[in-house]
Formats: sequence, C-alpha cells, structure tokens
Amino acid sequence: MIPYTYSLHKIQHTAHFGFEADDYSRFKFGDDHVAYRFGKELANGFIKGFLEDNLITEQIVVISSPYCFIPTATFTMKNHFVNQLNRWLVDHGRMVVQEAKVHRTITYKEDYGELSAEDRMKLIGNDSFHIDKDFLEGKTLFFLDDIKITGSHEKMIMKMVREYGLKNDIFMLYYAELVNHDIHPNIENHLNYHQIKSVFDLDEVIKGGNFCFNTRIVKYILNCDFNSFVIFLERQTDGFKNTLYDLALGNSYHLIECYARNLEFLKNNIINNKYKLI
Repeated sequence: MIPYTYSLHKIQHTAHFGFEADDYSRFKFGDDHVAYRFGKELANGFIKGFLEDNLITEQIVVISSPYCFIPTATFTMKNHFVNQLNRWLVDHGRMVVQEAKVHRTITYKEDYGELSAEDRMKLIGNDSFHIDKDFLEGKTLFFLDDIKITGSHEKMIMKMVREYGLKNDIFMLYYAELVNHDIHPNIENHLNYHQIKSVFDLDEVIKGGNFCFNTRIVKYILNCDFNSFVIFLERQTDGFKNTLYDLALGNSYHLIECYARNLEFLKNNIINNKYKLI
C-alpha cells in the first residue's frame, strides 16, 4: 500500500525553508501560538491542494504523530489543523473528523534530530506502535507530522499498517518535507534549536501565555546539567513543577539514569519548596 503524501513546504535549501526557523524552534518547544498558525496553514494548504478537487466520502480520522504519555509538538498543531478542517467540512456539508492515537513504546532517549537516515531507522526500529484497528475500519486516515526528513517515522507507520492488516485509504500530511537529499538530515536539529540554545531560552516560551508541554521540552529540561536545572527550576511556578514531574513519571523517565538527579531534586523541591541545592 502506497500512502498519499502531502507537505505544505518543500525544503530545497539550508537557508530558505518557506517558514521562519525561529518559529519552528518555538513550536517544537511548546509555543501553541505558532502551532495554531502551522495547523491552520497546513489545513488550508491541503484543502486547496487536494480536498477541493477530490471528494472523500468516508469518515476521516486524524492521527497525530505517535506518543506514549506526553504528546509531541505535532499534537498541538493537530488540534488546530482539525479545527480549521472541520470548519471547511461543515461548510461543504461533510462529516467532521474523528481522532485516534498511535500508542508508542519508546526504547531510546537520544536526540533523533541529529542522526543520519540509517541511524534513525536503527533507533526507531526498536519502538512499537499500536492502534485501535476496529475503530478505523472503513475510514480514511490522515497521519499528521510536523516534518518529514528521512521518512523513518512514515516507514514505521506503514509497518504498523501492514502488521494490523489495515486496508484504509491513508494520507501522510506534513507541515514541511526535506526534498533535497543532498542536505544532511541533521538540518532537523538546526531547525529544532534555532532559537532555543539553552534551557534558559525556554522562559520566553513558557511565560509567553501560549505554552503547552510536549515530549521534547520535558526531555530537554530533565537532560540539562544539574546546576542549570536548579536555577531554571527556581524561576518556575509550583504548577509548572508539578506538571513537569507528573509528565516525567507518566513517560517512565524516572527509569532513565541520566534524568535521575534532576528528577530527584524536582521531587524534593515539590515536597518542600524551600529545598535547595546544598
């Protein structure tokens, strides 16, 4: 089965992406204001580029990129994509979308964005993806992701499709896609960290009024050096600290050795907010 693939932006050059690299970086670290723009733009682009001229009569199911407990940045973009798409569907007398989740068992902590295509497949190939097959029967599936670099995630999705014996019409929708394969896949890391150079750069996003936690930001905070973590934590609200801790536990990050010291400090700081580095 070959899915239909649509990407709003085609990346041909390392200096021109079709979108602002700083915006993308903020999006990856929880800026819901940027996610709102990206989701609407992707929906409008796909409507104009496909849906206006191609009638889909089946129920549409939108599925964000796979995750375990903490959603990815794509999840927030998906929310706004769905809202914009639903408006168009209703205006044209069609059914609003349903949603489903790909459950993911993650086996690594490495930063995926800096790896080569081969190393990405070695890493992600050990993960397992699960979905509710019965719920999807007879429906058209839209799998959303923010960016396609090497296609590793798409290959894993299609592996899951084959394993489950899904016969659905499948669309892979991306905000951006690397189409010039002379460019190294680590261009993704260049975009991810274009504006966020240290944990302290997160403050502007977190306190900007449009912040949403995601997997990347939780891992990034827990993985920073201990002294920086302590200083960063002192600047955050009790609500932020509690959410960070609960999300970390939900993703089983307490079992990852390199996060242990920071998580222990976070736990103690929540129990006793006067707890400081001694």
